[in-house]
Amino acid sequence: MTSLEYDVVVIGAGPVGENVADRVVRGGLTAAIVERELVGGECSYWACMPTKALLRSASALRAARQLPGAREASTGNLDAAAVLGRRDAFASHWRDDGQVSWLESAGIALHRGQGRIGSARVVEVTGVDGVTTRLTARHAVVVATGSSALLPDIPGLRAAAPWSSREAAAAGSVPRRLAIIGGGVVATEMATAFAALGSSVQVLARDGVLPSTEPFAGELVRESLREAGVSVRVGAEAVSVDRDDRGVVHIATRDGERVEADEVLVAVGRTPNTQDIGLDRVGLVPGAWLAVDDTLRVIGGGGWLYAAGDVNRRVLLTHQGKYQARAVGDVIVARAKGERVEDGRWGRHAATADERAVPQVVFSDPEVASVGLTAAAAEAAGLRIRVVDYDLGAVAGATLHADGYQGHARMVVDEDRKVIVGCTLAGPDVAELIHAATIAIVGEVPLDRLWHAVPAYPTVSEVWLRLLETYGR
Repeated sequence: MTSLEYDVVVIGAGPVGENVADRVVRGGLTAAIVERELVGGECSYWACMPTKALLRSASALRAARQLPGAREASTGNLDAAAVLGRRDAFASHWRDDGQVSWLESAGIALHRGQGRIGSARVVEVTGVDGVTTRLTARHAVVVATGSSALLPDIPGLRAAAPWSSREAAAAGSVPRRLAIIGGGVVATEMATAFAALGSSVQVLARDGVLPSTEPFAGELVRESLREAGVSVRVGAEAVSVDRDDRGVVHIATRDGERVEADEVLVAVGRTPNTQDIGLDRVGLVPGAWLAVDDTLRVIGGGGWLYAAGDVNRRVLLTHQGKYQARAVGDVIVARAKGERVEDGRWGRHAATADERAVPQVVFSDPEVASVGLTAAAAEAAGLRIRVVDYDLGAVAGATLHADGYQGHARMVVDEDRKVIVGCTLAGPDVAELIHAATIAIVGEVPLDRLWHAVPAYPTVSEVWLRLLETYGR
């Protein structure tokens, strides 16, 4: 068995693991990264990039059709083959040569294979050839293995060979009929994408459409899906699934209805990729989420084990995982240099934004962009709040952006501190507006100061002025 030593060993070479390794190398330490699949991870090949590529062409076509002049020039339908081809390019045709080259340029050692913790600060990597390499970390081991799609225990589902988000993102063709179990982000985005590509889509949304967002956002998306020809069955729960000899999928619901489709996508949540990484060897539970403190050090992990990204369940979003990666990289370097780091303090060594201001965009039609707390979450947290709503379609910039622009904006104000603690926007292209809200919330900018942040006219960002006017001085 070959044995090597590094300052830091990272298990998982997705965007989170890459950023951890890069951060510690920039801080003067050595780092090795272990990956069993493609360097670049879920986001690069089966999530963020390819799925948004699937959605973008349809979004551009819808935007053109909302403008006189452009509408008349947009007389055809989407070219599905061209859309899938562009998606393939954004997924680098499922080759990681470019990402591997970047690791080499950054001075990060790559070990391919299944990484398992063997003992304190030791990771054993088993390659495809069966050869094992032992990596010893002088300072820290970081678990950045991410998460996988959760497959619920529905009778017949596994045997029916369902799609997860991976198969949907990498589909080689467009199914004639697609059933989707779930009503969250993946479900709504893929319903939007495949309906635009020509599929007949049915969504079984037991808990509603985008149930964790402000209610108005889910209602706007649900209505838009229905207008696009998608059958949205709120409250429908799948109780059995079967794929017959002809390849047709049959789904039975609790209320006695039956749904037929050529493919079924299951999008009901995520599960951590911790089943086979050796957690049991250091007293932790295989297959469990890893609880961490604000410096991302695993609770009960001996002080040398850290977890960043989806695997710690704080926020299952790529950008927040990369934020955590920067934080954990900094704290490992600081501790390696003997600097004192106080857990839980607001500062560059603590991942406090995971609790205070998490931005998210759902690239559905319309887009939904949110950050911070919903009104319900703020009330549940015991805050004395005021909810301020405004019709996005009434903003001058929105009327220029598209004829018949429909959307809605909401800000949630902490009345005791007079700062914004939450913001949700729903409408065409609102993704580009949410960072202003993120800055306001993270910076705890008083409303009195926001009056001096004058939005340009005529832009959709003028909604900020309208929200402040509605709130009053």
